Amino acid sequence: MAAVLLVGINLRPTMAAIGPLLDAIQQDVGLSDIGASLLTTLPVALMGVGLLGTTRLKTLLGERRGVALGVVMILLSNVLRWQLPTANWLLMTAIMGGIGVAIVQALLPIVIRHQAGARAAGLMGVYSTAIMGGALLSGTASPWIAQAFGWPLALGIWALPALIGSIVWWGATNAADIVPDAAQRRSVSREPRAWLLLAFFGLGTGAYTLVLAWLPPFYTQLGSSAQAAGVMLGVVTMAEVIAGIAVSFWVGRSADRRPALFAAIAALFVGLLGLAIAPLSLAWPSAVLAGLGIGALFPLSLIVAMDHGETASDAGAIAGFVQGGGYILAAALPLIAGFLRRSLSDLSPAWWLMAALCLVLGLIAIRLRPGERITFSNRQKEPSHGLL
Repeated sequence: MAAVLLVGINLRPTMAAIGPLLDAIQQDVGLSDIGASLLTTLPVALMGVGLLGTTRLKTLLGERRGVALGVVMILLSNVLRWQLPTANWLLMTAIMGGIGVAIVQALLPIVIRHQAGARAAGLMGVYSTAIMGGALLSGTASPWIAQAFGWPLALGIWALPALIGSIVWWGATNAADIVPDAAQRRSVSREPRAWLLLAFFGLGTGAYTLVLAWLPPFYTQLGSSAQAAGVMLGVVTMAEVIAGIAVSFWVGRSADRRPALFAAIAALFVGLLGLAIAPLSLAWPSAVLAGLGIGALFPLSLIVAMDHGETASDAGAIAGFVQGGGYILAAALPLIAGFLRRSLSDLSPAWWLMAALCLVLGLIAIRLRPGERITFSNRQKEPSHGLL
């Protein structure tokens, strides 16, 4: 568990540290709004591409070496941001960090499912909470570090937890990797239900990437300081952590995830409406509600996806496909927001768009009945009771 926590906290600082510092970065290195959006869009999209190759990564690297390599790539991307703070290198490190995060997120859920067995859902809650905790630390602390030492160090300092995470991971895991499942599988992409899970994960994660990239600039444009905007992002992320912890405690009590999904979607919807309608007077309740919704949706969507696998390898393949396509879908939302900001000088339409997508999430959640499985190996396929 300690290794999972210390690896998980490194999966978001490469993106979360950017938002509160974005205005200063744009001013110093000359990035446009579209270029600035790429600092979040590129790693998220690459995370998706990498996750689509989960099976190949598993075969090529193995779980232990693969996770270690991913964390080291995150470490190097942070060091390079500190030492080479230019527009081109910021984009290059966004690519490097995104690939590193993709490798970890492709392989670590397989380890969790294999090692934890029946407790995998709870440990996935811990894992997702660690991811949000890393975003909380980096998003809140980075503007204060930048004020004292400059934004390059505020971005580069997150190499330290990556160093610690890589060392602990290597020491806590066995030299022998998990033996892959011998079953021959059809492609996950041939299963219609896998696409439904992908859309659900992608739209829910799109809310996260949108808020992560553009909430701080939204409030600095309204007159807040970078530090205050960082605190706002910290409030969102703290609410995400609380929701993630709640999910990890609750998730084992019911096989039907839909009540929790509906509650998370409703909280996110109301929070987004607050940002769109009254961003100043409703700033704090909107931040809390949006954070609670995002924080619950992320682990729940992964848990629901892994529920569809009969074995650890099946669950890993499903999770890889769902996250891979889902992150590519999620990467579009910060980019759309960047276009809106450039064209309209206003990010409010982005919050309205995401609120509308919450209604789509609700319709998908209705279909996520308990007991559904995706059986895509040579084992006899169970009858499906779902609409897909």
